[in-house]
Amino acid sequence: MVLGLDTCLNACACAVVDDGRVLARAVEPMARGHQERLAPLARDVMAEAGLPFDRLDRIGVTVGPGSFTGLRVGLAFAKGLAGALDAPLVGVGALEALAAGEPEALAFAAIDARRGQVYLQAFRDGAALMAPDVLDLGTAAARIAEFHRGEPAVLVGSGGPLLAEVVPGARLAPGEGCDPVAVAKIAAARAPTPVRPLYLRAPDARLPQA
Repeated sequence: MVLGLDTCLNACACAVVDDGRVLARAVEPMARGHQERLAPLARDVMAEAGLPFDRLDRIGVTVGPGSFTGLRVGLAFAKGLAGALDAPLVGVGALEALAAGEPEALAFAAIDARRGQVYLQAFRDGAALMAPDVLDLGTAAARIAEFHRGEPAVLVGSGGPLLAEVVPGARLAPGEGCDPVAVAKIAAARAPTPVRPLYLRAPDARLPQA
């Protein structure tokens, strides 16, 4: 039994999966307020699945890239819950979760990072072709061109529309966040390791100048 959590992007999402079978799933689009909604949403999803929290075998949570505040909310909640339950915790990259489950063999997961940049990772048949990276649009387009051989492809994530011209005919799947079912399934298949946030650039916030 795995609980999948995502708060990295513009949604708060939870799902309970048992041996690949989805028992409950909830996704609420939101740009802010993840800290208020995550615990109640997890409670409601577990109640819909008809399970107490102590039935969970492990917890999966997205670790970024994405919103600095959002991913910290998810990590803090997941670590606290895993500690209370003595359950293994598995971190899942947001770009990997976005690309999971897409039918096309070639998937480009791209998140709009603002300031003319995207977080990008490419996958073929579910295997990563590159490490997650933050790139300006021109460099991202060049990286995509390296991998695209004219086959059907998908651009998934909020950064997809920014790169659509690079892959003519590619299907666009923008979405508000990661599918928590994908997060849970990836976590179920992966050995637990120490979970850390994936920051690909410094935060936009700056300390006030003296």
